[in-house]
Amino acid sequence: MIREVKRVSGTNLDQLLRSAQHGDDNSRNTLIDAYRPFILKASAQVSGRYIHYGEDDEASIAMMAFDEAIDSFDATKGISFLSFAKQVIRRRLIDYFRKQSRDASIPMSSLNNEGQQGMLRIEANKAQEQYLETEETKKRRAEIAVFQQNLAEFGIKFADLVKSSPKHETARRRAMEVASLIVKTQYLRDNFFKKKVLPLKELSMVSSVSRKTLERQRKYIIAIVLILDSDYRYLQEYIKKVL
Repeated sequence: MIREVKRVSGTNLDQLLRSAQHGDDNSRNTLIDAYRPFILKASAQVSGRYIHYGEDDEASIAMMAFDEAIDSFDATKGISFLSFAKQVIRRRLIDYFRKQSRDASIPMSSLNNEGQQGMLRIEANKAQEQYLETEETKKRRAEIAVFQQNLAEFGIKFADLVKSSPKHETARRRAMEVASLIVKTQYLRDNFFKKKVLPLKELSMVSSVSRKTLERQRKYIIAIVLILDSDYRYLQEYIKKVL
């Protein structure tokens, strides 16, 4: 990394740090630009995924943390600047994940305490998991909201599905087979979406399920068709679990 700084600025890391800490913005910018790969790698290690400048908030937070590390670094503490900068980046990203997940219960250790590296790693993983769980919940709710709108086009409320859901596994599986048949059969699918009703007459001719049963499970089958025919990731996973 130091070779990279020399190639960019013609000076060494220690000189750049001292100059930046004394108010030299050119030295500060040179450090940040030269260590962009380091900043990205450090943020990716905490986030558990690839991070891209200009696309991910984590990249901006990590860059600001690196800038903060320049001001806070103390060479007399016996720790290298890059190790210290990585701690600051990790700390700031953990704070970010905590804020996103609205969980203030994670205890934070001091940045200057080198003996807390293991705890920081555990906290980072926990904060990341909580953040991802929160994001998953948001996506799941958004998906259900769209699904409710689709159901409304067929005159069905989300609450109706609880009442119309078959109680037995065999009945649910047959309803799933009927829904799959509609999605896979072009004329049945076209009829379904054009008229916004279950094509009972056509289904009774090509399915082993009686028309009476189809009528009783109408709302449930319609819901399954809508799920199977659309990109409902979470609802499709739920169907697999139920069946």
